[in-house]
Amino acid sequence: MSIMSFIKGELLEIIEFLDDSRDTLSWRFPDDDQEIKNGAQLIVRESQSAQFVYLGQYGDCFGPGKHSLVTANIPVLSTLKGWKYGFDSPFKADVYFVTTRLFTGNKWGTANPIMLRDKDFGVVRLRAFGTFDFKIVEVPVFLKEVAGTDHHFRLDEFADTMRSRIVSVFSDALASAGVPALDVASRYSELGDALLPLINPQVTAKYGIEITSFLLENVSVPPEVEAAIDKRSSMSVIGNLNDYVKFQMAESMTKGGDGGAAAAMPAQMAMGFGMAQEMVKQMQQPAAVGGPPPLPGAAVAAAAVPDLLSPAQAADILGVPEADVIAAIDAGDLKGKKIGTAYRIPRAALDAFLAG
Repeated sequence: MSIMSFIKGELLEIIEFLDDSRDTLSWRFPDDDQEIKNGAQLIVRESQSAQFVYLGQYGDCFGPGKHSLVTANIPVLSTLKGWKYGFDSPFKADVYFVTTRLFTGNKWGTANPIMLRDKDFGVVRLRAFGTFDFKIVEVPVFLKEVAGTDHHFRLDEFADTMRSRIVSVFSDALASAGVPALDVASRYSELGDALLPLINPQVTAKYGIEITSFLLENVSVPPEVEAAIDKRSSMSVIGNLNDYVKFQMAESMTKGGDGGAAAAMPAQMAMGFGMAQEMVKQMQQPAAVGGPPPLPGAAVAAAAVPDLLSPAQAADILGVPEADVIAAIDAGDLKGKKIGTAYRIPRAALDAFLAG
């Protein structure tokens, strides 16, 4: 072997990374203690970046293309090595190839519950998991903070390293966003996109990556919070209680057989609601000057009551025992009809009695 052949074998003339895998994040070019020749060719393919590192300091970074390694093309490395007037001799430096394509479908999840302060339920514990897509955008930061000096850093190593960090960033973003637990548990399909502007500045500055998609596949809350959410949902479905009672009355009237008995309970409920509403109105209105406030019974008589009442119903409205109502009928003060052994009092007669 000639001296020239020996020297040529000791120098690197072409530096490139032929990646046929789908899980490589960074790869250090194996120099085998060889030096890089002046004017050597650096070939960087699509979705790759090449980062020079000299004595632990980050030098020039090259994007896709074919680059000749001369002084004009490596100004940072020239400064680090102290080349003031160019160089003609070979040099030594580490070259890291970093994959910059999008990595999709990476799983994340909370090993322990996240403590979230909620305005409705106080302090709530949440568990969540999902997937995220990312790409490397700051090569020096990624190599320094994530990959380190690993000669071949793969996706599975990244998942182990970053899972807890991603969860920590998610927890901070969720806490600062102040999203209610109700929305977290029911609208998590929209929550990921809403949190991206809060998550990305942190992961880019700390780890040199950008998360392009952050999905929450499931968020679970403690059973007591689930029960509270179910109750609130039920009340929202029922809506206005008066409308609900009216609906129940209409349903019972359309049923055959014991429909009359079934209708009695909603009717009594409606009467009770009417009495309560009238009493509240009277309590809120000031009494007329020079006279006592109107009797509750007078207002109730105008409320929702049947056209034909039993003595018991009339007694409830008048606020007297049932025996007094029967005595008033027998005395002729209150008009009523006796059907068999039972009395029935027309509503108009009760109104006239109250008016007199």
